Amino acid sequence: MAGGEPLGLSRALVVGLARSGCSAALALRRQGCDVVGIDSDSALEVGRLDEAGVEVWLGSGIGPEALEGVEVVVKSPGVPSNEPIVVRARDAGLPVWSEVELGARILPQPIAGVTGTNGKTTTSELLGEMVRASGRPVAVAGNVGRPLTALEPDADPAAWIVCELSSFQLEDIDRFRAPVAVLLNVTPDHLDRHGTFEAYRDAKLRIFENQQADDVAIVPPGVGSVPGRGRRIEFDGSGGLPSEPRMPGQHNRENAVAASLAAQAIGAPAEAIGAALETFAGLPHRLEHVGFVDGVRYVNDSKATNPEAAYRALESFPRSRVILGGSLKGAAFDGLASAARASSVTRAYLLGEAAPTLAAALDREAVPYVHAHDLETAVATAAGDATAGDVVLLSPACASFDQFRDFEDRGDRFREIVNAL
Repeated sequence: MAGGEPLGLSRALVVGLARSGCSAALALRRQGCDVVGIDSDSALEVGRLDEAGVEVWLGSGIGPEALEGVEVVVKSPGVPSNEPIVVRARDAGLPVWSEVELGARILPQPIAGVTGTNGKTTTSELLGEMVRASGRPVAVAGNVGRPLTALEPDADPAAWIVCELSSFQLEDIDRFRAPVAVLLNVTPDHLDRHGTFEAYRDAKLRIFENQQADDVAIVPPGVGSVPGRGRRIEFDGSGGLPSEPRMPGQHNRENAVAASLAAQAIGAPAEAIGAALETFAGLPHRLEHVGFVDGVRYVNDSKATNPEAAYRALESFPRSRVILGGSLKGAAFDGLASAARASSVTRAYLLGEAAPTLAAALDREAVPYVHAHDLETAVATAAGDATAGDVVLLSPACASFDQFRDFEDRGDRFREIVNAL
């Protein structure tokens, strides 16, 4: 699919008006489309939407009248597929698009898509740095950063977009095409939303489904067949690189190899790829070095919102004092507990909703732990236990929504607590 053509829509409905939904509604208005935007949050700030002429309906109980005259529904990634208005739209034969589907139709630039359970943001930003170092125009957008629909069209034939893609965004694509598509890994996550691992995996694999014969599909070993017709390239952490990555951890070397292969497919030379690897230090909340206090190192890995991500952190910092816990997403912790034993975790400090489930898994592996209940208590207890040379690692293996706004809020609070020690 080549984007950049007028949509030709008269009226659209946007369901969910948070960051990406708001961006989608504004993008549709710029296309000259009448837009109705709905959200269950009756206190949502909608000034920008009002100014742009979006008809906004807030609150619960919005009925089928919202679909009158609508030609397409754009669903924000945070809105589940079984939302009643979305079900009604599908039953009525209306197309339901994700915000990235809309963005790909509007923008003329080719897209390098990056998905996976872990490492998406780091790999996307690193790939953007590699392309930028080659002298090509590039924008990074998608799941965590700017919405795709917030980007400006760029007619430069050398321009690219690197788009980080979540399973929630990919489940509602239609003609979205990434000529360069990267799947980093797939392990159980978001089962509270997708229901089964198979459904979650299938959503991830949709990144490949519209690829053509000249496109490139970059995948880890063991994935099996993927949709689409792109040229398949397998990678692992042992792949050759023009320079070793500055980021710590074997998992980040895997991310670097995947990004390098994607950059090569875009046309970046080895010198540019190597320069980016040498200078890119990683992102906040991802094995972020916070500082030393009395010889104890504190590391913020708040973005580890599933067991696999926390397992990789334990590999990077064996014999650590690890802070675990938060809100549950349906994943089991048996593998994480086994990894904690294998990496000789000194002690785990458990907090939040997941603490009892984590404790049961750690008991089975004889990994020592204490219940800390909240982050302040966890850091204080770990600091009191630690001696010079120890690492206190926040790598929760869980979402943050039981006690924090998001993983960034959790990581920022960890940083504040450590800085106050």
